[in-house]
Amino acid sequence: MPKYIWLLVIATAINVTGASFLWPLNTIYMHNELGKSLAFAGFILMFNQGASIVGNLIGGYLFDKFSAYKTILAGTGLAVVSSVLLAFTHDSIIFYSIFLVLIGFGSGITWPVMFAMAGSIWPEGGRRAFNAIYVAQNFGVALGATLGGYIASISFDYIFLSNASVFVGYFIIVLFTFRNLDKEKDRQMHTSILQQRAKIQSKTAFIALFVLCSGFLIAWIGYSQWQSTIASHTQDIGIPLEQYSSLWAINGFLIVIGQPLIKWIAGRITSQKVHIFMGNSIFIVSYLIAMFSETFAMFAVAMVILTVGEMLVWPAVPTLANELAPRGREGFYQGIVNSIAAAGRMLGPVLGGFIVDLYNIELLFIILLGLLIIPFITTSLYDKKVLSRLNWQ
Repeated sequence: MPKYIWLLVIATAINVTGASFLWPLNTIYMHNELGKSLAFAGFILMFNQGASIVGNLIGGYLFDKFSAYKTILAGTGLAVVSSVLLAFTHDSIIFYSIFLVLIGFGSGITWPVMFAMAGSIWPEGGRRAFNAIYVAQNFGVALGATLGGYIASISFDYIFLSNASVFVGYFIIVLFTFRNLDKEKDRQMHTSILQQRAKIQSKTAFIALFVLCSGFLIAWIGYSQWQSTIASHTQDIGIPLEQYSSLWAINGFLIVIGQPLIKWIAGRITSQKVHIFMGNSIFIVSYLIAMFSETFAMFAVAMVILTVGEMLVWPAVPTLANELAPRGREGFYQGIVNSIAAAGRMLGPVLGGFIVDLYNIELLFIILLGLLIIPFITTSLYDKKVLSRLNWQ
C-alpha cells in the first residue's frame, strides 16, 4: 500500500480506539447511571448521529472544493475540545448531550475525507483501499471496547478521560503527519469504469447511489441495535458490563484476523453486489440467533456471525460509491455514504428504544428480520439505469 494509505490506516485506528472507549457504553451510561429511559437515550444518540450527518456532508464538500488537510484538522480539533470538556462535565445530562453532539459533528467532518483520500491515493487498489480503512476502524473498535469495558467497571469517569486523551493524541498525529495531504489529493487519478466508458450524467449516478444507500440504511438501523437496545437487554438479563464490551472486542479482532478469509472470498467473487447479498443473508442468521439468546455465549456466537456479514457489506458500499462518483465529486459521494450510515445509527436507537419500551425486544427482532429483505431489492436495482445508459451509449 502507498505510504499515505498507511498513515490513514494508523490515524484511523487511533481515532476509533479513543471513540470506542465511549460509544458502546453511551446507552448504558445514560440509562443506568443517569437514570434516563431507553427512548431518551435513543434521542440523544439520534442528535449525535444527526450532527454526524451534517458533518459528513460538509466534510465531503470541503474535500472536493478546498483542503483535505485543513478539513481533517478542523473536524478533529472540534472533536478534541468537546471530548476534553465532556470528561469534566459528563455528570450533567445537558452538558453530556451538547458535547456528544459536537463530537459527532467534528468526527463526521473527518470521515468522508479519510475514505475519499483512500480512493484517490490508491485508485488501482479498488476495494482494498476502503477495506484498509475499514479494518483499521475495527481494530480500534476491538482495542477500545476491550479496554473500555474493564475501565468502566472500575469507574465511568476514567472512560471519559481515556476518550479525551486518545483524541488529543490523534489530533497531534494529524497536525504533523498530514501536511502534504493536499498534494496527494491533487495527483488523484479517477479510474472508474463509468468514467472510462462514458460521461454518465451526474443525476443518473446520484440516483443509483441513493437507491444503493437506501438498503445500506436498513442494514445500519439493524446493526445499531447492538449498541443500544441489545446493549441494555444484555444488562437486564444479567450479563456483566465487561462481557458486553468484550462482544465488540470479538467483533473488532475477528475483522482483523478474518482478512485472509475475506481476501479469499474477494479473489473468487469479485462482484461487490454479491458481497452485499451474502453479507445481508448472514445478518439475518445473526439476528435470528440473537433473538433467542439468553447467555453471553449465544450473544458471542451471534456477534461472530454478524461480523462476517459486515466484513462483506461495509467495504462494498463505499467501493461502489467510488465507482459511481463523477470526477471531482468523490468527497461528496463518500460523504453521502457516511451520512447514510450515520442516519442508520441515528434512527436505529430511537426506533428500537420505542419498540422495546412500548412492547418488547422480541417484536423488535421480528421487525428487523422483515426490514432486511429491503437491501436485497435495492442492491439488485441500483445500477439498472446506469447500465442501460452505458449499453445505449
